[in-house]
Amino acid sequence: MQYKIRYIGDPVLRKPTTDVGTFDDTFRRFIKDMTDVMYVEDGIGLAAPQIGFSKSVVIVDVSELVKGEGLRIFVNPKIYSTSGESVVEEGCLSIPGVREKVTRPDTIRMTYQDETGAEFDEEFDGWPARVLQHEVDHLNGILFVDHISPLKRQLLISKEMIPAKY
Repeated sequence: MQYKIRYIGDPVLRKPTTDVGTFDDTFRRFIKDMTDVMYVEDGIGLAAPQIGFSKSVVIVDVSELVKGEGLRIFVNPKIYSTSGESVVEEGCLSIPGVREKVTRPDTIRMTYQDETGAEFDEEFDGWPARVLQHEVDHLNGILFVDHISPLKRQLLISKEMIPAKY
């Protein structure tokens, strides 16, 4: 496994990604490597920037939280509709040791491609919607700590749990 998790403070986590245009064997090998990293790190979602790859790729496996779910690949995902609202504690492989409550929409609708380039338009709710929003944020250079109050963020900085320039 050649990829390693990038941590808060790494500039790649703040750089917006570019879309994937080539769906070849090399790309599919990358997806497998990305999946291996997510499982080794005990994650339920991973975005390509978290392993230093500035492309629009997200993988999600919420099978521990939702019966019937499994590994899903989302290439070039675009959320275009949201509804509802819930507050749930989130964490992130790129921000170890930090968990905070984040408000997000309950339901999302998005377009995406799979690892072969096939196009989809699908609605997600509950855990899949939350994890997808968290991971799609990564594709836009947004971290979950950007969604918490400035006061809580300052507290995390003062406790040296996140860098002052994150």
